[in-house]
Amino acid sequence: MQGRFAARKIIRAAASVLSPVRHAGVGRHERMRGMNDDFLSMAPGQLAGLRVLVVEDRPEDRMLLVDFLTSQDCRVYVAEDGNDGYRKAQMVQPDIILMDVSMPVCDGLAACRLLKADQATRGIPVIFLTAAALPGERVAGLSAGAVDYVAKPFDFEEVRLRLLIHLRVASAPAPAPALAAAGAEDGTSAAAAGATLDGVLFRAARKLLRERLDHTPELMALAQALNTNARRLNQAFRRCAGTTVFEFLREERMREARRLLCETSLDIQAISQAVGYGNRGNFSTAFRERFGMPPTALRQEFDPHA
Repeated sequence: MQGRFAARKIIRAAASVLSPVRHAGVGRHERMRGMNDDFLSMAPGQLAGLRVLVVEDRPEDRMLLVDFLTSQDCRVYVAEDGNDGYRKAQMVQPDIILMDVSMPVCDGLAACRLLKADQATRGIPVIFLTAAALPGERVAGLSAGAVDYVAKPFDFEEVRLRLLIHLRVASAPAPAPALAAAGAEDGTSAAAAGATLDGVLFRAARKLLRERLDHTPELMALAQALNTNARRLNQAFRRCAGTTVFEFLREERMREARRLLCETSLDIQAISQAVGYGNRGNFSTAFRERFGMPPTALRQEFDPHA
């Protein structure tokens, strides 16, 4: 009984300080009955020393994961919402993150977008925890940058195997990112879009906009998806790209339209829809204003028979 209360005290403290949760005795595993009692038979070793950040707002689920991970000799850190998790990921630099999807203050999707837009944390694998795991939710999570899902209630053998799989993938050698080339392509400098909050917000929003040029979210919805507000997001774009969100989006649409005109055989109506314009007339007007010629003229330059 004493060990159980000690464990609770340590975990509550770990939610506010950056000290790993320690294993506090086998007696506390009694409360896991009915969920997955046989995880104690799993021999620790493969996960020993692994630094895991658990981001979960429900104390009971958080405790279950901490119990299991400490039994595997992992070093466990905990956070209670997405904002807390993002801050601790920056400071702790864990090997992997287990994060709930539905949380107050800042949900898992918004937190994952911030993590993946931050150069300091983008390489950390994120596995989402969810009770629903509907196809649409899985797609949203994977699009935000997660590598996998684990369904609730937890099967701890599944948790263990998924951790091992994604750690092997993460440890594989990868080429160094061409930051200078990417910056030149986007018209932004590495210093302006660095590991600051402005850079994090800018890259996360840019990724969302590019993925949805045909149906981009309104400015307020875009800001909410990143757990910020419209004014703060526009400020980040001005500092990193020298434009507002609207001006940046307009330029991205025109850039993609030019590429589609030059590299594909899509008709102009299809291209206008692909870059978010309701009709061909509005698209042609915007294209002429940007490039000084209608889209048909550019198409004919590359394909005289068009």
